[in-house]
Amino acid sequence: MKFVDDARRWWRWLSMQAMGAAFALQGAWVFIPPDLKSRVGDDTAAWVTGALLVLGMVGRMVKQGDGT
Repeated sequence: MKFVDDARRWWRWLSMQAMGAAFALQGAWVFIPPDLKSRVGDDTAAWVTGALLVLGMVGRMVKQGDGT
């Protein structure tokens, strides 16, 4: 397995930020009290997570700097 040339800058990539946000949302959702979850709705968390993952796919296709 070979990493991309600028793998040390992974934290600046939109794709990694979006996937990290989706992961954080799902992780936090576990700890939200049930009464608050009922106000927000399970569908909302799923849609936001899906949107973040789609944003991550788009971010992976977009040129995000000159590599310096």
